[in-house]
Amino acid sequence: MSALSAVPSLAPRALYEEVAELIRQRIFSRELEPGSWIDELQISKAYGISRTPLREALKVLAAEGLITMKVRRGAYVTEVSEKDLRDVYHLLSLLESDAAAVVAQTASSADLKKLQSLHADLEAAGKPGKEKHDKFFEVNEAFHMCLLELAQNKWRDQMVADLRKVMKLNRHNSLFKTGRITESLKEHQAIMAALNAKDPVATAARTSTSSVMGCDAITSSVTGLSESNVCALERLIGKD
Repeated sequence: MSALSAVPSLAPRALYEEVAELIRQRIFSRELEPGSWIDELQISKAYGISRTPLREALKVLAAEGLITMKVRRGAYVTEVSEKDLRDVYHLLSLLESDAAAVVAQTASSADLKKLQSLHADLEAAGKPGKEKHDKFFEVNEAFHMCLLELAQNKWRDQMVADLRKVMKLNRHNSLFKTGRITESLKEHQAIMAALNAKDPVATAARTSTSSVMGCDAITSSVTGLSESNVCALERLIGKD
């Protein structure tokens, strides 16, 4: 027996995982709105599958917080309250600012160049008068996930990935707020400046600020952070 033949074949992706991804994308695209019930019979027929893999898929999505399951009633797309959003953004702020601080200390020139390239794409997608909202969302997420990847903590990465799935339930509400894209670009410019200065405390503070402002945009609460608030954040995080 050859060494090659001794290697077990890779199993194809489980059907329920494929179904979960299809439904996940329908939720993110707002085809399935928050609060809408999942029609198991219709989805089973549309995908040509039995109810068993569909129900397994729904369990996966429920674990991610994207749907809510009710005994003997079925499942519906999770409705996220203002408190839920603030809780999610609070955790994202802590996790992503910590990762950003690590990157500020350890990033190579190549790492910073990669982040700068993503930032350039973000500016292109947010060009005044020619905003491409979906592209902006996509690049913005790629920028933050790149920060996490460079910080090299797989446990933090998984937590942030799960939190961002919940955040996507309401993400479109944020950038349609007048001026939010411009504000977001300024926040990312500040993050890049702090990264290039290799200042971990300032980088953490600027990243945290971006999360707070994003939360405020979604919940329409008036808590806007000024430059003085950013300085206060820096002191809170520990800059002497």
